[in-house]
Amino acid sequence: MTAADGSDVLDMWDSRVREHPEAPALVTPWQVFTYRAVDRLTDAWAGSLAGRGAGPGRLVGLAFTDPGRTVLGMLAALKAGAGFTVLDDRLPAAARASLVRRTEAAVWLGDGAHAPATAYVPAYVPSWTTGSGPADAEGPAPRRPARTAAGSDVAYVLFTSGSTGQPKGTVIQRDSLSGFALAVAERLELAAGDRWLQVASLGFDVLIEEVFPALVAGAAVVCRGDTQALDAEELHTTMARTGTTVVELSTQYWLEYTRWLDSRGLTTPADLRLVVVGGERMDPRPYREWQARQPARLAHVYGLTECTVSSTFYTGLLPAGAEEVPLGTPLRNVEISVRRDGRPVPRGESGEIHIGGPLLARGFLGDEAATARRFVPDPLAAAPGARVYRTGDLGRIDAAGDLVFLGRLDDQVKIRGHRLEPARVERALCESPAVDQAVVFPDPATGTVLWAFTVPADPRHAPLPGEAVRLTGAERDALVAPLEASLPDWAVPRVLYRVSVLPKNPHGKIDKRRLSEWATVTGAVTASAGPGGPAQVPAPVPGVAEGPDAPGTAAEPRLRDDPLPTVVDLFREVLGAPEIGPDDDFFEHGGQSLLAMRLLARLRESFPPAAGLRASALLRCPTPRLLAGALTAGETAAPRETARP
Repeated sequence: MTAADGSDVLDMWDSRVREHPEAPALVTPWQVFTYRAVDRLTDAWAGSLAGRGAGPGRLVGLAFTDPGRTVLGMLAALKAGAGFTVLDDRLPAAARASLVRRTEAAVWLGDGAHAPATAYVPAYVPSWTTGSGPADAEGPAPRRPARTAAGSDVAYVLFTSGSTGQPKGTVIQRDSLSGFALAVAERLELAAGDRWLQVASLGFDVLIEEVFPALVAGAAVVCRGDTQALDAEELHTTMARTGTTVVELSTQYWLEYTRWLDSRGLTTPADLRLVVVGGERMDPRPYREWQARQPARLAHVYGLTECTVSSTFYTGLLPAGAEEVPLGTPLRNVEISVRRDGRPVPRGESGEIHIGGPLLARGFLGDEAATARRFVPDPLAAAPGARVYRTGDLGRIDAAGDLVFLGRLDDQVKIRGHRLEPARVERALCESPAVDQAVVFPDPATGTVLWAFTVPADPRHAPLPGEAVRLTGAERDALVAPLEASLPDWAVPRVLYRVSVLPKNPHGKIDKRRLSEWATVTGAVTASAGPGGPAQVPAPVPGVAEGPDAPGTAAEPRLRDDPLPTVVDLFREVLGAPEIGPDDDFFEHGGQSLLAMRLLARLRESFPPAAGLRASALLRCPTPRLLAGALTAGETAAPRETARP
C-alpha cells in the first residue's frame, strides 16, 4: 500500500480499485460487493447527489436502516465533493430533528422511519435480498462527477455530547480523514485480505475508523443486516461466519465478550487477528488474562471525535507490574503532549493531555466560542497558525514513552464509550417541578448504568436522613420520559433514588460514595412504600424456593415446564437486584444494552426456545412474566441471517 501524504481518500480508493477490482470491498449478509462493483455503484449515487445540489462545502445526510448502504452513502458523498453526516436511528425524535436542522444538509439519502421526509434512495441501488442488481451489470460505467473538492473542504460532521446540553457537531476536513485513514492502516498493518466488522452505532465516530482505514488498505468492510447491537454470542458467530480479521469494541462491550468466551471455554474465531478496544479506562487484569488465553491480539486506543477518532495505539504485552493499561504512542501524524499551565511537564509527571497535528477538526459546527475554548493556538509549535486541542483528560508519559490515562480534569464521565457531562442530565432532571436538586453518576459496580439521586422540591416527600428510596412506577416514569425524549439512550439514568439531602465531603463536593452506600443499605426500599416507609420485600414467585440455599438459584438455573421462576432469578442476578419481581421492568431497574447481552446469554443457557433470542425481544417483553410467556409460546426467536458470504 502506497500513497503520498496529501492524497485525498478517493485517490487511495481509486488505486485500490485499479489494483484488485474483483477483491471484496463490502460484505453484507446478502451479497459481497467487489471494489469494481462498489466503485460503479457509488459513482452513480454521486452523480445523483450532485444533480440535487451536493458539492464542496455542502453535506449529504444519511439515514438508512442498514450499515451497508450507509457505507455506500459515505463514499458517494465524498465522490460528489460533499461531506456527510449520519443520523443515528436510536436517537429520540426531538434530538434527530435538532441534528437535521443544524446540519442543513443539501440532500438526504435514506429510507428508515427516522429519515427526514425529503430523504430518497437512488434508483441505481442493489437488491440486498437477491444478491443481484445494477452493481453487477455490464456496460459503460456510470459517470462520476468531476473532482472539485479540496483538502480543506468538509469530509464529515459527527456529533459529540457537550457541557451546554446540546451535542456539538464536529467538522472534519478531507485532508484530516485521508491522513487518519492511511495512518491507522499502517499502524494496524491492514492488508487486502483483512475484513473489518462494523459494529459501532452509525452516529458514533468509531464508524469512521471501521470503514476508511480498511478501504484505503484494499480490505473489506463487513456489515450487519441492521443497526441492532450484537450480543456476545451473535458477535462471535458473525465474526466466525464472515471471516472477520479485525473488530473494534468499546471497553465494556469487550469485557462482556471476554466474559462470554471464558464461561464457555472458547477462544476467538480462527481468522480474527486483532481486537481494537477503547473508550474507557481498562483494568490491567482482564487485559493480561486475554493476552494469556486468546490468540487474537489487542490494540488499546485513545482518541476523540475532535481529533479524527483514535490518536494513540498500544499493542504490546502488558508488563507484569503495570498498574494501568497504557494508551500507547501517537499515529505518525499526531502530536501528543502532557502540559500543565500550558507548558509541557517532564516525563512521568501528570498534566492535561493535548493533541496537535493535521488530524484536528476544523472546529464545532456553528459554535465559534466552543471552538476557541478547546482548539487553542500552540505557542510551542514551529509552524505558524498551529493549534492544539485541550482534551480535559489527565495523563502522563511513562518511562517507555507510552501515554497513560489518569482520569478527567472536570466532571465529565464516560458511559458505555460515550463522553457525558453529568450536569447536562442533572439540569434536565431539575426541570421537573418535583425535583429541587439532582446528581448523576455511573453506578460504582460496573460503570455502565447512570444512577440519579434527586432531592424533592417538597420536603414532605423526603425520606429519612441517610436513606435512599428507589423510584418506580409512575413517579420514575414522570422523570425519565422527558429525558428519553431528548437524550440518547446511554445518557438516560436507569436507576433513580430520592434522598433528603445530597451529602458533601470535606472538600465541599457531593459525596457520591456515601450516596452509593445509602443505596446499598436501603436499596430494597421503593417509592411505592411511601416516603420513609418500610422496605418492600419482593413477593415470592410461584415455584421459587426462598433462601440462599434454595435449590436451583440463578447460578444453577432450573429447567421446568414454567420458565417464570428461572427468568425472575436471572433478572435478579444480572441486574444485581434481589427485589425484582415477575412484573418489574428490566429497563426501569437499571437494564441497558450490555446487561441485556448478559441476560440473553444466561437465558440461552437455560431454555432451548431462547436460542434465537435478540435484544429486541426484551423491548417487547421487558418483565420476567412477559418474557417467560413469550419463551413458552416460542415468540422470541428473531429470523437469523443464513447467507454465507
